[in-house]
Amino acid sequence: MDNVRVRFAPSPTGHLHIGGVRTALFNWLFARSHQGVFILRIEDTDQGRSTEEFIQAIIAGMHWLGLDWDEGPYRQTERMQVYKEHVDRLLKEGKAYPCYCTAEELEERRKQALAAKRIPKYDGRCRDLKSPVPDRIPAVRFKAPAEGATIVDDLVKGRVVYENTQHDDLIIIRSDGWPTYNFCVVVDDATMGITHVIRGDDHLNNTPRQIQLYHAFGYTAPQFAHLPMILGPDKTRLSKRHGATSVTAYEEMGYLPEALVNYLVRLGWSYKDQEVFNRQELIEKFSLDHVGKSAAVFNPEKLLWLNSHYIAHMEPAGIIKCLRPFLIREGLITEKTSLDEPWMGKVIAALKERCRTFIEMANAARYFFLEEVEFDEQAAAKFLVPENKEILEVLLQGIEGLTELSQENIDRLFRSIMEARGLKMGQVAQPLRVALTGRTVSPGIFEVIDILGKDRVTRRLRTAISHIPG
Repeated sequence: MDNVRVRFAPSPTGHLHIGGVRTALFNWLFARSHQGVFILRIEDTDQGRSTEEFIQAIIAGMHWLGLDWDEGPYRQTERMQVYKEHVDRLLKEGKAYPCYCTAEELEERRKQALAAKRIPKYDGRCRDLKSPVPDRIPAVRFKAPAEGATIVDDLVKGRVVYENTQHDDLIIIRSDGWPTYNFCVVVDDATMGITHVIRGDDHLNNTPRQIQLYHAFGYTAPQFAHLPMILGPDKTRLSKRHGATSVTAYEEMGYLPEALVNYLVRLGWSYKDQEVFNRQELIEKFSLDHVGKSAAVFNPEKLLWLNSHYIAHMEPAGIIKCLRPFLIREGLITEKTSLDEPWMGKVIAALKERCRTFIEMANAARYFFLEEVEFDEQAAAKFLVPENKEILEVLLQGIEGLTELSQENIDRLFRSIMEARGLKMGQVAQPLRVALTGRTVSPGIFEVIDILGKDRVTRRLRTAISHIPG
């Protein structure tokens, strides 16, 4: 496929969300798989809701995900002259006309049509006006074909036929001078040479109007591919309550961009039974032929599983880099703290199979960084009790007597205590775990001892013993 040019065109009226990210990803993969061009275009003509903050958030989200673009970011507000030239062209050729109907008049006619059980569309009364209406600033409407049908040969949905009688004359320029979405998107895609429009299927009903505009200008329409909707676990439209939060929020929650990309590409696309893909595999295997027609269901647990998979397979240096900001946020280190890589390697090895996000990992690592143990009240009430005091004292004495804190020496110490008192491993390890971590759940107790080191282990044991009443 030659000269593929695609675009991602978000509206900066909010943050970059899951649905938008998937659209961006599918366009990016399509471009990369065909050695084509991926364009970023900001559709910011909604002056009431578009903000610079949202534009920067979109750009930051794209950078974090590694979805680099070849052209742009273009902004529609910087292309007003291009739109004006195209409007003037349609007016000159008699393919558009000024409409002097006010918003109040249009609303009243809409109500009348609904009451009469007619389709509430514009009745075309300004279509053949011979002279302007005084003291009114007109909008501009496109003269839509009133007969026949407009056909969308969609690369995902197949052939969809729209009877032209369903559509009225579309406003392309509002009376305030601002162009409308359907008009801008056609002018932009045509003048930017877009070959394929890949977007959510909520845009499918806009497509016949856009095809009519392409034909009016004499432009060749791109090929369209409308992606299936993403639903929440309850099969309703995905919303914030399902976790459809901004992409930057996933970054703040400790997700890896690789995991999010891998998860989102599988929402509506598949390749055999493969679940985990690296970036190069996605580029090599991505095809619109494997995009499904039915809605995809967002599963937060599946995303967590993928994230944990990627964390578990990361190199320690990469985890340290990703974990650092979360340790700073938890107050466990400062911006200036230099982390000992061999020691951090032990911490990561102990935690990475147990943690699904970097927030979880930072929380799980708290007791390795804090000087004083934060005792969970229930854990302390259950295990830091008089009947366990002697076990902890014997452990303290035994560890103090070790010249080397090796796993072999610790194992020998544990066994001697267990055999002398007829105890099981959990009866020795669990009080010690609470004494050293403040929690009932941690990595293996030998790993914890090794990471903490002799000084901190003995200091924490003394503190725990002092907490035991009697």
